[in-house]
Amino acid sequence: MSSEKKISQAEKCRIIEMAWEDRTPFGAIEYQFGLSEQETIELMRKELTSSSYKMWRKRVSGRKTKHRKQRKENVTRFVSPNQY
Repeated sequence: MSSEKKISQAEKCRIIEMAWEDRTPFGAIEYQFGLSEQETIELMRKELTSSSYKMWRKRVSGRKTKHRKQRKENVTRFVSPNQY
């Protein structure tokens, strides 16, 4: 993760929560917090235990809902009602 970006603990918690959600695309995290998909992955690797990180990566790898380009065209949602 870029050393320029200062992320508060509350923001880290929210990013991790969004990354765990199956239907929240990485683009929503980037839009809200300015973290690219790779930076989000790096944050998850740093903040989660090894086993939790591996479980998360296995689950999100290739998941169509996490990658906007792989989503169906008729899905126009960008953020969930819980996101601010």
